[in-house]
Amino acid sequence: MPQRPDPKVQALRRDGALNPRPAAVKDELFQQSEFFDPRDLVQVRYELVRRVHSDGHPVAEATKRFGVSRPTYYKLSDQFQREGLSGLLPRKRGPKGGHKLRAEVIEALEAARAFDPTMDTAALLELAQQRFGVRVHPRTLARALARREKKRR
Repeated sequence: MPQRPDPKVQALRRDGALNPRPAAVKDELFQQSEFFDPRDLVQVRYELVRRVHSDGHPVAEATKRFGVSRPTYYKLSDQFQREGLSGLLPRKRGPKGGHKLRAEVIEALEAARAFDPTMDTAALLELAQQRFGVRVHPRTLARALARREKKRR
């Protein structure tokens, strides 16, 4: 009979909080207690930061026990100081949005097309270059305009 998936693991994975390296967590709390789960990335990060801040453990010792690098600890500690517990949540890496086709650029191009419906992609690209100094691939512009159109529906 197939094993049923663990609902906690499914929830952690869905939320992006599943620790990709739970075996690297060697801290005794995570080895001896069912409450402390090395698969829970936020819990591991919190305990790491707490161990150094509250318990006074050296950073090098704590990072070794929790299976992270010292630069990672310092980044997490700073985020925790600034944002609290939400600073320990995993974040997607890389750009968070379009850096060339900002909302103001798209809005201006849409307005230009609304004013003159005969404007094709090449004309819109030229307008973006002249007015905003933005050079993008024609397909990038087409996708951005399509996304905006889809959001309106």
